[in-house]
Amino acid sequence: MRWGQASVELALSLPLLLMMFLVVVETGRAFYIAISVANAARAGVQYGSQNLSTAADNAGMQAAATNDAPNLSGMIAVASHFCKCSDGTASTCLATDCSGSHRLLYTQVNTSASYSPLINFMGILPAITVPGKAVMRVVQ
Repeated sequence: MRWGQASVELALSLPLLLMMFLVVVETGRAFYIAISVANAARAGVQYGSQNLSTAADNAGMQAAATNDAPNLSGMIAVASHFCKCSDGTASTCLATDCSGSHRLLYTQVNTSASYSPLINFMGILPAITVPGKAVMRVVQ
């Protein structure tokens, strides 16, 4: 009699425990991808912000970002740089800009990777693209 009751309790509780386990695993995977994408963007701008020549090396910033997240297949990194005047006005990075102040150069890396759940249960967890972005001022 006791074995039968224990078997019924196990049969009723096992799907719930399995579902909770899958939720924990999927949440961990999603956070791992989000943290990796953000760290990769940061690695890219750290490379670019070293000096003026690395700030213009968009391919080097993208390579630094993708090398920082080797476990993420299909991660995309897009690097760029832009200028602002120290007084907050816009700049086109020309030497004639910022007449009343000095020009500040920034690097920016945008990263993204796709996240697909291991098990698609009635569309509750859809596949999404996880973005990452980092901006850093260039040392001049």
